[in-house]
Amino acid sequence: MTRKLRICFIGSGAISTSMGNVISKKDKFEVTLLSVEPDVVKSINEDHVNPKYFPNIQLHPSLKATLDRGVLRNSDIIFFGIPSNIVVGYARENKNIINPEALIVNLAKGFGVDHKTIPQGLAKVLDNPIHSMKGPSFAREIINNLPTGFTLVAKKDKYFKVFEEIFKETSIYLDYSTDVYGVELASILKNIYAIIIGIVDAHFDSPNLRSLVITKSINEIRFIMTKFGGKEETMFNYCGFGDFSLTALNDLSRNRTLGLLIGKGFFTSDISEKVVLEGKIAVNVFVEEIAKKRQIKTKNLMMKELYKVFNDPDYDLANFVNRIISLQP
Repeated sequence: MTRKLRICFIGSGAISTSMGNVISKKDKFEVTLLSVEPDVVKSINEDHVNPKYFPNIQLHPSLKATLDRGVLRNSDIIFFGIPSNIVVGYARENKNIINPEALIVNLAKGFGVDHKTIPQGLAKVLDNPIHSMKGPSFAREIINNLPTGFTLVAKKDKYFKVFEEIFKETSIYLDYSTDVYGVELASILKNIYAIIIGIVDAHFDSPNLRSLVITKSINEIRFIMTKFGGKEETMFNYCGFGDFSLTALNDLSRNRTLGLLIGKGFFTSDISEKVVLEGKIAVNVFVEEIAKKRQIKTKNLMMKELYKVFNDPDYDLANFVNRIISLQP
């Protein structure tokens, strides 16, 4: 009898719990959440509830949790469901106990250390095959089994069939790409333009204007992606238009909410220091470092105008919308 595939999610937060629960329902895999929170582990194992993220959701009985990092030794597939800024460090710290044959999947969105993409950082630490999953995916909808799309990306398509089998007949739908850098950039850039659209919507409740700025945003994302060597067609994957529209137009999005706060005048420096938002970090990284290195002119990009919002204390926010719509690429 063939043993069940062993799947481990590093982290017991919203994304790990929701995706782990979806896979557990197939009853074909051994799915474990690797946590650092004893109370969460106890509750998942005994009561089948994650009290911190989904206190009112009953999890599948086969979904297990553990505090023991030794589970990494025997895992066939390891999903990193922890914040982007600690993924590579965690991999480095635990390299010696991670199964060298395991398939690695990054779920985090954003830059890793030294402003590198997370797959770039992981590839320097681990010899395992590195994959990422990016798409329009609120965890609260995944946990409720609402259909959700992800782009699975890796340099080679060798293991795509494995993931097709894992998610087959679940509420998670996959498309596939080998454009690793393009997919990563799309998942980072969409946060920047979600902030911009949030500011616009805070100033004007105008479908016409919103659609104008959405179009300009898509064109800028495409322009920057291709300048970095990403493929234009990546915009047509779940990680492209799908993730951008979810983040830019839904009030559950943190970066859209940041834009709304800025536009309404509620976002102060005090709040800025306390809240870590991917979009704000990405704006500064792109404008101050990456664009210069790649000789990308940012003067006529909406991104540059947003950079001024974050970094010029005397910026006249009342003119933000007029400025961005008058920019000519």
